[in-house]
Amino acid sequence: MTHAATFPASQAVELAVVERGGFVESRHIGSAIAIAPDGEIVQSHGDPSALILPRSSLKPLQAIACVTAGANLQGERLAIATASHDGTDRHAALVRDMLAEVGLGEDDLLCPPSWPGSSATRHELVRDGFDQARIRHNCSGKHAAMLTACRVNGWDTTTYLDPSHPLQLHIREVVERLTGTRIAATVTDGCGAPVHAMSLESLARGLHRAGASSEQSPFALHRSAAALLRAVRENPWVVEGPGGDDTVTVERFGVFSKKGAEGVQVIVAPDGTTVAVKMLDGSNRAGSLVALAILARAGAVSVQDVAEAAAERPGLRVLGGGEPVGHIRAVV
Repeated sequence: MTHAATFPASQAVELAVVERGGFVESRHIGSAIAIAPDGEIVQSHGDPSALILPRSSLKPLQAIACVTAGANLQGERLAIATASHDGTDRHAALVRDMLAEVGLGEDDLLCPPSWPGSSATRHELVRDGFDQARIRHNCSGKHAAMLTACRVNGWDTTTYLDPSHPLQLHIREVVERLTGTRIAATVTDGCGAPVHAMSLESLARGLHRAGASSEQSPFALHRSAAALLRAVRENPWVVEGPGGDDTVTVERFGVFSKKGAEGVQVIVAPDGTTVAVKMLDGSNRAGSLVALAILARAGAVSVQDVAEAAAERPGLRVLGGGEPVGHIRAVV
């Protein structure tokens, strides 16, 4: 069933273009919003009030909820709770340790068996005769965090993805508190977990509140939010992997960066400026570029640094005969 209030194509605007030899070959349209440290909307493109599915860009709020539910996660373990990781051996070992800490194993994960996103790791597994595994799924860290929260509270671990499960009800409450809006609808994400529909502005508001939080706050919700953002900034390899957009963006700019499937991207700058982007065509290739360009316009990161980073990223180059003949560039 299609929700009547989902993103209307007529409201989308051009956010990025793909150029080949000076010819605009493709255009990415969508919506974007930037919120200043003081909470004021300083940029708005398209219709940020239209409903979207945040997909994995909701993971930071889900991870914060797991911690406030009692999951004792810090450092790399906290970072992987919000990750869409590449499933490398290092990522898998981290998730295994999290599960073992609460007396669980890989079979307790309810995300689907998957090959790792890392092609090198995938080739090694195939060569050595291994098959797809739940722990290699890019959301296994989120699921391990959910299971940890369940064990701490004595909640059933076999139904933790059910929207009526105590954990999912708690996550929903935390998401609504951070975004400041009621959940519009709930559907099933690719990993099997509930994902909540909301406006792009609501998503940005939720991450903005997390970015404005302090680990010295008297409120556990804000302490947990601040700790999550710090964990990601201190352990960028965890949230994706070597060469991944989120990992590279965090490493280079010291920001919090989290992409979601189907063209969603959120970035929180160190000063609290927050950007959320939704590409209507579902492509993620220009999401971080557009978000960084908007942050640069807002003065939260250097314009020159964004330009240099864009020039260095292989994924933004357009090739002809193996040689660069164009590039993907933001137009906002």
